[in-house]
Amino acid sequence: VIDEFESLIRPTSPVSEEITQITGITQAMVNDAPTLFKVRSQIRKIIGDHVIVGHNVGFDVGFLQSENLALHNETIDTVTLASVILPSAGRYNLESLAHFLQLPLDESGQAHRAMADVLLTAELLLALREITLRQLDVGTLSEIVEAGSRVGWREALFFDDVLKDAVKIAFKSKNPPKRDGKRLKELFKPERIDGKQLTPKEKVELLPEQEILGMFGPNGNFARQFEGFEVRPQQVDMVAAVVEAFNHGRHLLIEAGTGTGKSMGYLLPAAFWAAQNGRRVVISTNTINLQDQLVQKDIPQLQKILPFEFRATVRKGRRNYLCTRLFQQMRHKGPSTSEEMTLYARMLVWLPTTQTGDRAELSLRSFEERMMSDKMSAENDICTPDMCTQNRCPRYIAQRRADNAHVIIVNHALLLSDLANENHILPEFVDLIVDEAHHLEVAVTNGLSFEADKRFLERTIGDVIRARSGLLDEVTGRTNIVAPDHRSTLDGLVNKVRQSAELAVSRIDEFFGTLSYFLNDFTSGRGQFAQQIRLTTAVRSQPLFDEVMISWDNLHKPLYQIIKNLKTIAEAIIQLSEQYEIDDVELMVQMLATALRGLEETRHNIHGIIADPTEDFIYWAEVFRDKLSLHAAPLHVGPLVEEYIFHAKETVVLTSATMRTAPAFGEDEPNFDYIRQRLHASDAYEMALGSPFDYPASTLLYLVSDIPEPNQPGYDRYVAQAIIDTAATLGGRTLALFTSYSHLRTITDMVREPLRQEGVTVLAQHEGASRQQITDQFKTPGARAVLLGTRSFWEGVDIPGESLQAVMLVKIPFDVPSDPVFAARSETFDNSFFQYSIPEAILRWRQGFGRLIRRQTDEGVVIVLDKRVLSKRYGQAFTDSLLACTTIRQPAARLNELLIRWFNRER
Repeated sequence: VIDEFESLIRPTSPVSEEITQITGITQAMVNDAPTLFKVRSQIRKIIGDHVIVGHNVGFDVGFLQSENLALHNETIDTVTLASVILPSAGRYNLESLAHFLQLPLDESGQAHRAMADVLLTAELLLALREITLRQLDVGTLSEIVEAGSRVGWREALFFDDVLKDAVKIAFKSKNPPKRDGKRLKELFKPERIDGKQLTPKEKVELLPEQEILGMFGPNGNFARQFEGFEVRPQQVDMVAAVVEAFNHGRHLLIEAGTGTGKSMGYLLPAAFWAAQNGRRVVISTNTINLQDQLVQKDIPQLQKILPFEFRATVRKGRRNYLCTRLFQQMRHKGPSTSEEMTLYARMLVWLPTTQTGDRAELSLRSFEERMMSDKMSAENDICTPDMCTQNRCPRYIAQRRADNAHVIIVNHALLLSDLANENHILPEFVDLIVDEAHHLEVAVTNGLSFEADKRFLERTIGDVIRARSGLLDEVTGRTNIVAPDHRSTLDGLVNKVRQSAELAVSRIDEFFGTLSYFLNDFTSGRGQFAQQIRLTTAVRSQPLFDEVMISWDNLHKPLYQIIKNLKTIAEAIIQLSEQYEIDDVELMVQMLATALRGLEETRHNIHGIIADPTEDFIYWAEVFRDKLSLHAAPLHVGPLVEEYIFHAKETVVLTSATMRTAPAFGEDEPNFDYIRQRLHASDAYEMALGSPFDYPASTLLYLVSDIPEPNQPGYDRYVAQAIIDTAATLGGRTLALFTSYSHLRTITDMVREPLRQEGVTVLAQHEGASRQQITDQFKTPGARAVLLGTRSFWEGVDIPGESLQAVMLVKIPFDVPSDPVFAARSETFDNSFFQYSIPEAILRWRQGFGRLIRRQTDEGVVIVLDKRVLSKRYGQAFTDSLLACTTIRQPAARLNELLIRWFNRER
């Protein structure tokens, strides 16, 4: 760094408290500062004609331009550079990259002031340059520079500069660089796949129960391998139950509370069973966090102590894997836009480093990147066994790993969709463990749902007719060798498709315009939140819906013609390939098949939503700002679970920390009745394991007795004051769980300033950062913060230790009554509130309660701010569903006093 310039600028509007909180800049600090107009010429002089580098540089340059300080310099964005050079970093904000690369931060450990950000960006640029020079060879750098320069990709300047140094180094090392345009086979280099495909024994060998249970004893394998290992009776009981399930082919429901060691409780028997009998076991989870825990922690630990070889792998759906053949096709054509170029460069850098070809490793940052990447996924019909070199195909490598694995880890949505649709992504298996089973119904619903909007339809058709990169141009380009008479026939079909496509595109506008006009009577204007309109019989009977039907029919006809003529083109190409040597004819036919499948599925699904609904599906439209989308989801999931899991599999274990719900009036203990009914698990055995944690000693359940009910005046004021009192008393360390964004925003505005005066930072979910970013900031040592979150924070958030001492359940987490899926399923009950709403809310309520105690040494308070748990006849069902803990009913005014007494152990 040869020079620096820094100046505060007097803004045209007052400095807000939020800006002060983020930057430390107060109104007093800028009162005497110059305006931007006064320093404009100085800024121009300093920048000159140099390249401008910035983190999200477009925002900075755009801001200056909006203030009449237009800069026409070349720019380089370190966000884009980092996403290319560090394709699997996950998060690309400045502070996250600094931690990832171990760059020095300012003294506060944060990077919010402008000069600190600028200096850190400079450090980042130098670090990225060093990494690029060290890790990328001349051939890759050349390919990036050449492709980037063709489309005006601004970051090509950076790679060109690095390339010059790389060439010099190569020549000095007496190893002149070679240019090779056919390097694809060298890019993806997976390790050798160990083991042979499993072969089930003709007669199963029962598991040795006592030997397995002995591994958990004081002198067992776990105690010898892991210092400080403690025997947990609940875990031993779970292992014994799972062993019995394998030995006798049982179906079993197990609720295992926090701290049980649930994952090891089923992993150990599964590993023994699979290795002993040559029968693979599939483990299904709902969240990536649990998959990561199994793969990165639990399974490696198990492999250390088992006296036999045990292989495990993660299996995902086809669309998750990159098709290297399609990527090669992109390399052959070259990217056509800067956005495509960024993704192209990321893949060039990533492919030599991945062992899986799983596109999730790329941390795709935008909708556009995800859509472009989807076009190169192995879900494409081009990706078939006879089309690719299988030892270089991510999809088939994943398949072989699954064939050879004793345990295969999948997610819920893939599990049911693969079984129900006979996709054969998973190899044959008859033994299944489903963790996070309380999510199975929702996950399967989402996996079997459909969504389409105007942009989706336009993109689907555009992929066929787009100039240069469209499918029709591929057809005409590859068939230019055929005789004129044959070519004339083919050209005629191509023109018919173009004409139909152009007509369809114009009628897409008409259709969505008509639908939007119809829905105006059912929506309350364009708000901040999505509005969902269920397409019931009553809605369809409205007179204007006839206009929607007519506009769909007008669009449906050209869509049908596109499909019909594309089929004819595919058949014609197959026939022509018998007379002519058409370049990559198999590839072209498969590309046509992919396009046909996408168009036909889209046509069929939208036709079902608008014109041909069935009783076993739920249909709705969603309006969010200027976007209108159509949706369909299955009404019932239980019959599918029964048919494809309980009737088809020998051993089935469903487990979760929350599976039981309490009866509506609290007469009995919580039971499995609700989840049995939803998943058609009527014949399954059941087991409820308590937690090894001492909840009466560690957890205070504070039921606020004098707060108004949520629909009464003054409720928000009570909620805000309770959050202020709790967070101020505990120095932050508080998680408040809401049921809606609108309520969260209201309370955020009410508590921010009072808590700022107490030195407590308010972290609210709606303010732009991801759940992980907010959670990490909350967990930062020494942070005095209160975290306000909605639905995604009720579960899956793990904050052990003193960082979290209070969880506030603001309202009972009932589903939104207008949600189309919830509303449709409610109609299938005699008394939907007690039979459906309450059990669903109890499962979520118990998850929220479970955020507090995550380790044996944790302690804290759960504060309930919904008086309905005390005033309504169903309220006891919620308190009865929780683990036994110390419970008090006290007014809000005593919060401060009783919190202090609890943490001082004056109990």
